[in-house]
Amino acid sequence: MSNQEKVRPRPNLSVLALVSFIASFIIARTFTIMYPNASLITRGYHIHHFWFGLAMILIGGWLGISLQNERTDRFASVIFGAGSGLVGDEIGLLLTFGDYWTEVTYTFILLVSSVAGTAILLRTYSKTIRVGFDNFLARDFGFYFGVFLIIVSVAFFFETGNVVTSIILGMFSVIGLLLVLAHWILVHHSPRKRTNHR
Repeated sequence: MSNQEKVRPRPNLSVLALVSFIASFIIARTFTIMYPNASLITRGYHIHHFWFGLAMILIGGWLGISLQNERTDRFASVIFGAGSGLVGDEIGLLLTFGDYWTEVTYTFILLVSSVAGTAILLRTYSKTIRVGFDNFLARDFGFYFGVFLIIVSVAFFFETGNVVTSIILGMFSVIGLLLVLAHWILVHHSPRKRTNHR
């Protein structure tokens, strides 16, 4: 393999791992709800299923970096994702030292799923997204969307007393302001003057 050979992105493996992660979490959570007293205890040790998850992450990761085979890569992705779902199911238990039902778990799962899904989309369609976003900014719709974000965010900003919500709304306002500024710069400082608004 030459140094000039490019690394080929394989978003299908990322999707397999993400779907396996979500499915594993749902199955583990459903099983625990249906059988809350089921547990594996050996020699006085309570073996939680996150240990099985860690083992699966290790196996999937090792297979993924050790063997160069499309079928093995798919298998490793599924194993890695399933193991991550088992660990994710008990993340609240691990962080709180005993509270399995804490809301932290659901927040974690939603965050991981959202970030992973967005990363997969961006990696797969980065060129299309970039061209589409450039066109979006170059047209008046980008300006109006930015104004909309500012107005709505500011309106709700003054109604909430929650710090986290205020920060999120403030971020939306900044994004809206950036969209308006980007539109203004593209329209008024572009080398080519727009003729369709004369």
